[in-house]
Amino acid sequence: MLLETIEQANDIKKIRKEDLNILAQEIRGFLIQVISVTGGHLGSNLGAVELTMALHLSLTLPEDKIIWDVGHQSYTHKILTGRKDDFQSLRQFHGLSGFPKRKESECDVFDTGHSSTSLSAGLGLVKARDITGGKHTVVSVIGDGSLTGGMAYEALNNASKLETNFIIILNDNNMSISENVGGVSKYLNNIRTASGYLDLKKGIYNVLQGTRRGDSAISRIRRAKSSFKQLVIPGMLFEDMGITYLGPVDGHDISAMVSVVNDAKRVEGPVMIHVLTQKGRGYRPAERHAARFHGTEPFDIETGLPSRPRNVANYTDIFSTVMCKLGQRDEKIVAITAAMPDGTGLKRFHNMYPERFFDVGIAEQHAVTFAAGLAAGGMKPIVAVYSSFLQRAYDQILHDVCIQDLPVVFAIDRAGLVGSDGETHQGIFDFTYLSGIPNMYICAPKNKWELSDMLKFAVGLGHPVAVRYPRGAAYAGLKEFRAPVEPGRAEWIYRESRIALLAVGSMVKTGEAVRDILKSKGFAVSLLNARFVKPLDEEAVREACGSHELIVTMEENVACGGYGEKVLDCLNRYGLENRCLNISIPDAYVEHGNVELLKREIGIDEESIAEKICGLMSGQRRMKRNEGEA
Repeated sequence: MLLETIEQANDIKKIRKEDLNILAQEIRGFLIQVISVTGGHLGSNLGAVELTMALHLSLTLPEDKIIWDVGHQSYTHKILTGRKDDFQSLRQFHGLSGFPKRKESECDVFDTGHSSTSLSAGLGLVKARDITGGKHTVVSVIGDGSLTGGMAYEALNNASKLETNFIIILNDNNMSISENVGGVSKYLNNIRTASGYLDLKKGIYNVLQGTRRGDSAISRIRRAKSSFKQLVIPGMLFEDMGITYLGPVDGHDISAMVSVVNDAKRVEGPVMIHVLTQKGRGYRPAERHAARFHGTEPFDIETGLPSRPRNVANYTDIFSTVMCKLGQRDEKIVAITAAMPDGTGLKRFHNMYPERFFDVGIAEQHAVTFAAGLAAGGMKPIVAVYSSFLQRAYDQILHDVCIQDLPVVFAIDRAGLVGSDGETHQGIFDFTYLSGIPNMYICAPKNKWELSDMLKFAVGLGHPVAVRYPRGAAYAGLKEFRAPVEPGRAEWIYRESRIALLAVGSMVKTGEAVRDILKSKGFAVSLLNARFVKPLDEEAVREACGSHELIVTMEENVACGGYGEKVLDCLNRYGLENRCLNISIPDAYVEHGNVELLKREIGIDEESIAEKICGLMSGQRRMKRNEGEA
């Protein structure tokens, strides 16, 4: 196999030109085989195979730099830089990441995971190159979806001022430009990037700039050129910004891609190559079901169906069902997503109420302020978003929603540890970044019924509310405990003495298991479902302190700024001297891996928590015995 000859960066250049398409087929077969076992981003990677091969043929790595937007299409890049044998550990703890990681390879120049960042990062690398006198090529790869993010246009605006080379690859898998326009554009590209043309253009401009009427002549030439290009070039938006546009190019034609990248390297300024690709190419199920194979669980290669089909509803499913019911009852309910209708569970709402559903693209900032405008107009907007993506809209939450105390509901999916996607996707900061904002209510359900109750509560509250729930199967336990949701009020599940477990959201289930372990060891244990991180139920905290020796807070959020710190602050303000153990995620980024394994690793699983509590209680006993002897 040709793939076996790829052991390090630039080995692809040893492959004969006539064998490159065979290598592309082998890469696709390898990706399908591996991802069917490990899970991962399949469609985006199958679509970028030839594009990636062309970049590696045109560039010299690691001297030249490639920045992948999001990075979920970088698997072929990893294969071509000598990491093929690591794919058996893809997205597993201490294994190969599903995204570019600088610690993995010097060919991964920038860590990515969120959308619309590659142009800004690439521009920074270009300026660093220019300042230090470097001569290497910098390429940023961005998808048409990522180009809906405003940050990309901020970068393009700044890149337009460049007078040195910066290559932008626009990977467009929407196939939106017709062939005839592409044919004319290809002809013009050949002329405009030829060495003679570029040298002549530069020479004419240099000569004219030194004459009395040169600036006026240059202006007239540019106006005439632009008038003609408006008729035949589809990329005039970029041309008008000062960015040379090349394309569209068939992203699955390796020879054409190599040629246009080499042409682009000669342009003294920013240049965009518009590449047309097919998401999921080479695997029929991924071609037909692009959304499902964007990020897939392990699947059967023959059928494309999941290897371990779900038979239990997850929290996203519950949210989807409740949203449809809310939309039926109240015509003012509107739903907003940032390019995630499937992932957030809003597809059913969209099908039922299309006029009240808004997908704003990968633009979380706009989504939040748009929701604020809807609320100001009398609607009841619900923004469905992943926890790690909502942090991209922090200023809009604070400035546009909460200062005005507008009734926007944030349905925060994938809160807490999410597992295989790693540091960039773990939803472990939302308690912290939201709880410092005035007018914001933050709550988290213990089970699937409480998620339904909290969403109904949030819609009727009339203030900004964040409802936070985890990834995975919705907990069906504790069904008998369903007290009405009231602002800032916790719910006692079990009331005993000695040890009080104060748990938030997903940790209530863990708290129930911890209680069982402790009771088997003879301890009396209470369990409080905190429900609200903000406002904190101080009355319940003080009540717990009055009848328990040890207070244990439990949350799936980082320690800094989380629920535990708020409980400690409450104890300090009221002069309460109970011992308090905070169970939370360390103030660190958590790598990729199975969620249950990660919980054990950082000590927030039931066995680890019970062990810590038993150690503290044993220490208290020894202290009391010593005091008695004294």
